[in-house]
Amino acid sequence: MTDHLFNLHRDVLGAMQSRPKAFAGLAVLLSDADESAETHVGHLHDRIVGAGPGDELTALWHRTLTAWDLVEQADWSDAPARTDARRADIYDHLGFGVDLRKALDEAVPVFKEPGATIISKEFTSWYSRDTAAARAFYWNSYEQMLRRKGWSDAAVASLDEASHAVVERLSDPTRPEAYGARGLVVGYVQSGKTANFTGVTAKAIDAGYRLVIVLGGTLNLLRDQTQRRLDMELIGRENILRGVDPSDTDALVGVDYQDDEDWPEKFVSHGARPSTLGSCDIERLTTREEDYGGLETGIRALEIEKQVRSLPVYDPANLHRAAARLMVVKKNKHRLETLIKDLKKIGPILAEIPTLIIDDESDQASVNTTDPKKWEDGKVERKAINGLISQLLGLLPRAQYVGYTATPFANVFVDPGDEEDIFPRDFLISLPRPTGYMGVQDFHDLEAEGTAEETHVRGIHDSTGDRLQEALDSFVLTGALKLYRSDRGVPEGPFRHHTMLVHASRLQSEHAALALRINSMWHRSAYTGPAGHRRLADLLEADFQKCADGDLPVPSSYEELKPYVSRARQLINSGGEPVIIVNGATERDYEQPELDFDRTPNVWKILVGGTKLARGFTVEGLTISYYRRTTQQADTMMQMGRWFGFRPGYRDLVRLYIGREEPLNKKKTVDLYEAFEAICRDEETFRTQLSRYSALVDGKPQVTPAQIPPLVSQHLSWLRPAARNKMFNAELVEIRSPGQWVEPTAYPTSAADLRHNAEVWLPVLNALDAALVTLQYSSGTYGRADSYEALIGTVDHGTLLGILCDLRWAVPSQFSPHLEYLASTGTTGHIDDWLVVVPQQSSARRVEASVLGSRPLSLARRTRRRGDLFGAISEPKHRGAALRVARALSDEGGNHQVESLVGERRGVLVLYPLVEDEPRISPRGSIDAGDVVMALCLVAPASSSAEQGAVVRFRAIDSTKSDLTVVDRTDT
Repeated sequence: MTDHLFNLHRDVLGAMQSRPKAFAGLAVLLSDADESAETHVGHLHDRIVGAGPGDELTALWHRTLTAWDLVEQADWSDAPARTDARRADIYDHLGFGVDLRKALDEAVPVFKEPGATIISKEFTSWYSRDTAAARAFYWNSYEQMLRRKGWSDAAVASLDEASHAVVERLSDPTRPEAYGARGLVVGYVQSGKTANFTGVTAKAIDAGYRLVIVLGGTLNLLRDQTQRRLDMELIGRENILRGVDPSDTDALVGVDYQDDEDWPEKFVSHGARPSTLGSCDIERLTTREEDYGGLETGIRALEIEKQVRSLPVYDPANLHRAAARLMVVKKNKHRLETLIKDLKKIGPILAEIPTLIIDDESDQASVNTTDPKKWEDGKVERKAINGLISQLLGLLPRAQYVGYTATPFANVFVDPGDEEDIFPRDFLISLPRPTGYMGVQDFHDLEAEGTAEETHVRGIHDSTGDRLQEALDSFVLTGALKLYRSDRGVPEGPFRHHTMLVHASRLQSEHAALALRINSMWHRSAYTGPAGHRRLADLLEADFQKCADGDLPVPSSYEELKPYVSRARQLINSGGEPVIIVNGATERDYEQPELDFDRTPNVWKILVGGTKLARGFTVEGLTISYYRRTTQQADTMMQMGRWFGFRPGYRDLVRLYIGREEPLNKKKTVDLYEAFEAICRDEETFRTQLSRYSALVDGKPQVTPAQIPPLVSQHLSWLRPAARNKMFNAELVEIRSPGQWVEPTAYPTSAADLRHNAEVWLPVLNALDAALVTLQYSSGTYGRADSYEALIGTVDHGTLLGILCDLRWAVPSQFSPHLEYLASTGTTGHIDDWLVVVPQQSSARRVEASVLGSRPLSLARRTRRRGDLFGAISEPKHRGAALRVARALSDEGGNHQVESLVGERRGVLVLYPLVEDEPRISPRGSIDAGDVVMALCLVAPASSSAEQGAVVRFRAIDSTKSDLTVVDRTDT
């Protein structure tokens, strides 16, 4: 039966194009029925209120409202995206009344999750929403495919916004003057970056880009996976077949994907050749099996045809009638040299071709890692891949370069002054954490409380043994649980593959030995006998039942699961041994099935490997990870975190077995779990700072990408942000942080320095009020209701500044940018005084001692978790009152004591006397000041921002500005 109301609303919303307009007038104009405007609005209200699950009209409005909610820069609304105010503006434009607004708000809540963070130069606007809507063939096709895959309206709208933000910062493909933008998009490990650059590619081709070069990593595994994704989700069946009759088996010989498990059903179909539907065809210059190796059809395959020969390719008369060319090329010297050689044969027309270069895993191989100090006569020398990318950009003056990575530090350390390099001079976009993504917060309890570690992490200590047998048992058990859930209505698609990753070394010889050991252990595990079943039953009860998601089926006993254990074991054994080695020697040296998630119906295997499994490549169905490999580079370590990703239907089954006492060298052992936590904290700090700096000041960017390098945080002393040869030097001069909680962690280790700091603080300690006070704060905004006792006092800003300047630090650069800010606020009169808070413990087990003759103070116990750096210093319950006194929180949720202390220009400093070991307290109740770390946290008053509203002042090292000071720091 035809749904006339749905058809009418589809036409009305289509007529609005990309912005809300008066609904009733358009409905009257487009309706066949002779009904009033009020009647049309009434029909919508009644349908929304009475709609059941799956109602098409409700879904249409859900898509439309969500898309308008998320538009970041709407010329029809001044309200921020993702807010109730934006939704109210939408309703105003539509002309909807109170009742209909209420009904729609209940059916389609405003999506308020954060969007992408953008740091950008000012750019010329050319890609408006109306422009994008006018030519959107490939984007519309991609969007529909994502919805068929189960993407929510909010997820599709977020991708639409993020990809639009990239494309609008590229150069207009019809622009007469050539310009090549350079940008970087930062995502999370295994979080959907490919979906973003597929969306960018779709929109870029729609807009007129006619040559797309995707640099698909350095490994065949990643290049092949990327090629298939683009072929399946963007290019589509018709462009792959190129006119071949799909029913003619003879004609299909040599056509890609004929042995693919998902061909043709899961490959997007456009209905016909796109060129016959008003768009352009896409000609593939690489295939699923074949990287770029020269053009079999001759160089003409790269020549863009002109309909009007007297006009350049970029003229709209030619551009929108020409086919696009797309290739996915491995970052390999031979492949890129061949491509450049072919391009040079084309000649001057290259300068006319709008080109998009997508660099996947752009921090790997693409960055120039030569030492500037060794360049002869100051002439830039480049590594092979960086040099070839530079040549490629030089050959294609209309080429736009967009890098994608989850570990951006190497990219932002590139010299901004090197015009031929890949520094993202035009924009840097940080993608939000996607809904359903399983990331660092799911494995690490970043605050004191949480269950992430208890649920998912199984530490490997000297005292536990290697726990490899337990990890194998978990792999079998989780496979059985997936089969059990599949039989009880949980969608089985995500269970097609079931894998365990073992990553303990980068050495191929060790991979072979470890695989042999695992195979032997597997065959001794007795999964068909009583001993094996007893182990699995114990593990089910002790671990997986206890940590199970209550919304998913879980067997009440092992006997109920036992039949599925047998089936899981069979799947893991199928095709030979249960182990597949995945490294550079795999095809040459091992007799085993090939790892191919696309053409193998079910990959249920244990994967042993190193680099091939540590960068970009998605390990499908990964459930159990066994990780013990050390590295001294933070970006390398983060890329090895393959356990991050999407785990629908089985995220509660995911387990990480990770080394907690792994040898780094002959003298030092490291905790890999804490190392991951440290990296993730610093990455989150980087993203948080980007978010703060992305706000416009007087309509203009505060910072450009050239000023980003100093925002990279300090890491573990043994773990650099990136390889030494990828790091340039930069000095962050100032961080403005009004109303922000600042928590330095780099305190000195020598007794002399600790004693010095205690002496500096002694006048403040002696000036504290005699009586204890109770500080209490409760707020829905802050999300806590906390109370504690403390000693308090006040000190004027100048006095505190003198104390802070006299302190000694293990890493002075960590606090100096904050100190510079506090000094500048003193000269402008933005801070009057500081409330000093020294929290006191009230439990019977509290430990108190006098420091340099002070009154007894509570001593807190903390551990240096990152070399000389502590982990968290403060306790969460102490923050609310401090933030309120500094007016960083507007809710008047403090008790009388707290509210009486609030000041417009008052900051708060919380002082923690810390000990690292069992304190040695004298019979008289004193402690040696050399054993005490006087740690601090502070909040500058929220009103203390400078008039211009900027939040950073810094000095970045740029080779074009030789008069600037170069700060050359060595590792601490």
